[in-house]
Amino acid sequence: MQRTIFYIGLMLFFLSGYTLSAQQKIEVPLRFDRYYTYEEVNQALVALNKAYPKLTKLEMIGHSDEGREIWSITVNNPATGAETDKPGVYVDGNIHGNEVQATEVCLYFLNYILTNYGKLDRVTQTVDRSVIYCVPTVNVDGRYHWFADANNASSGRGLWIPKDDDRDGLIDEDPMEDLDGDGFITQIRIADTLGDYKTDPKDPRLMVRVEKGQKGEFKILGSEGIDNDNDGKVNEDGPGFLDPNRNFPYNWQPNYVQGGAGNYPLEGKGLQAVANYLFARKNILVAWAFHNSGGMILRGPTSKSAQEYDRRDIEVFDYLGKNSEKMIPGYNYLISWKDLYTTWGDFGDFTDDIVGAFTLVGELFQSNTESYRSDTTKPASGDEQSTEKIKFNDYLTNGAMYSNWKPYKHPLYGNVEIGGWSKFNSRLPQPFMLMDLVHRNAMAIFVSAFNLPQVGMEVFEKEKIGKDLYRIKVRLSNSKAVSSITYQSVRIKINPMDYLKLEGKDIRIVAGGPVTDRFRNEASYKQFKPEIQFFMIPSFGQVEYQFLVSGKGKLKLEYHSEKATDRVKEIEL
Repeated sequence: MQRTIFYIGLMLFFLSGYTLSAQQKIEVPLRFDRYYTYEEVNQALVALNKAYPKLTKLEMIGHSDEGREIWSITVNNPATGAETDKPGVYVDGNIHGNEVQATEVCLYFLNYILTNYGKLDRVTQTVDRSVIYCVPTVNVDGRYHWFADANNASSGRGLWIPKDDDRDGLIDEDPMEDLDGDGFITQIRIADTLGDYKTDPKDPRLMVRVEKGQKGEFKILGSEGIDNDNDGKVNEDGPGFLDPNRNFPYNWQPNYVQGGAGNYPLEGKGLQAVANYLFARKNILVAWAFHNSGGMILRGPTSKSAQEYDRRDIEVFDYLGKNSEKMIPGYNYLISWKDLYTTWGDFGDFTDDIVGAFTLVGELFQSNTESYRSDTTKPASGDEQSTEKIKFNDYLTNGAMYSNWKPYKHPLYGNVEIGGWSKFNSRLPQPFMLMDLVHRNAMAIFVSAFNLPQVGMEVFEKEKIGKDLYRIKVRLSNSKAVSSITYQSVRIKINPMDYLKLEGKDIRIVAGGPVTDRFRNEASYKQFKPEIQFFMIPSFGQVEYQFLVSGKGKLKLEYHSEKATDRVKEIEL
């Protein structure tokens, strides 16, 4: 009897899986051999803030449509300056509710830079001269329901704003349902000689399409569910649907152009909170947003009709994107509209063209890494993919990804079978694969932060050329890959340009302008207000200005940038 109780207890221990992990206390350093629920994400942020109170600031930035809290964390060293005086990187994830590992990338990045601050020079220097803003989970309702409810790999993407999908006057009344009670939404099939599928001869759990002229065995009826509103249809009016990544107020289009766009931009309460958060932080210069899946690093624009970015912005994008491509094997650096598809009301266009940031989107995970083969240099193709995937399920997860077919008496279809892939497949890695994914993608963020503009200002020439006249030459240089602001923001006039201002109590600026020939002392002098010069500092570049200055005493040179760090210098005339 005692032995029986022992084995039952042991069985319950292994079957509890995620439930047991959810009861564990969240401590720093965080773990990344598992996924965090919505509640645990918030606990993890609290734990990071508690462990590093001098470097972090925790803020509740708003509420979702169902009233859940949306939290952000800021990483900044106040000893090296206020956060608004430094260039910023913004990072978020999980804007689509089912794309859960995007949050894990954000948490890993925060955990990494905080636990390595003071240990690794590159991390310490980067944190000291920049600020990180992070909203690990944008779609908090979606994340909550994806873990709490039965789902498949693709369900639960949108915001939880009720919508009458089938236009019957009822709202969200016919969702998918877990009929067999296994915690997942799988598929329904019915025996049918006219069906499109038959049993895969390599594995009876799988199905393959029949060729023309052959008899079928099964017809796929869709996902688990019943006809709740008695209209003869199944699962036609589930929760929502508003796609949060089609609801931002730049290049937004209505639903008949862009599916999931909603009734108006920023219809989602949580999206309003995120937009306001970004508006309030003018120093954000790089933005990363994480999704799944496909193994891509995307840049805008997201539509062909949008003007391509200036070549100098593309140099920055290419530097960050191509480095990311090399850091994350198998990922491809692509242009959204050209290499993928067109989207409207996209977050990336919003941050590029309203916030004034260099935006990159990480599409996480490649299903072909769920491999079971000798030659891993090339992915499986065609029917081999399903066979390989079921072997991966058997040998590496012991069946956790797949529910075997079982009979079910359906109220509408009669005798059917329910089974197929669980929600933990195809779009997100198994927990044992998670560490490599989050680290490599977090390091892509780090490279962006490491390359935020680092501006130096020097007076490289001061020469008296008359009785009371000096020629002053000033150089502003950027030793990093990210320019001081985006050329796109200058072109469409959304951010002010950097400027250099000269002033002194008993000093008059006679002339000033950019140097055209340093060796001949030639400059293109500005006609009005020569004491103020407007510009931006390019990637790994510099700008030089020449001034003719009259008077004596202290001359103050002040460089100001909305995105980069200000510089001040004084010289004596």
